[in-house]
Amino acid sequence: MAIIKKSELKKLDQAALNSKLNELKKELNLERGKIFAKSKVQSPGKIREIKKTIARILTLLNQKTKNLRGEK
Repeated sequence: MAIIKKSELKKLDQAALNSKLNELKKELNLERGKIFAKSKVQSPGKIREIKKTIARILTLLNQKTKNLRGEK
């Protein structure tokens, strides 16, 4: 999966964000498994990109839940 831009993520609803989050977590586990199995990694920067995208999604989910609760 490629990097998802912040503007694209803002357009998604919570259910879509949760599904993307689960998909990215699975992909991250697969990439980490390749490293631990001493397999050849195609793109070493891919793990960093996945982790950053996961952080973006979690931030957006937290902001959306705060907005629903009426907090600042």
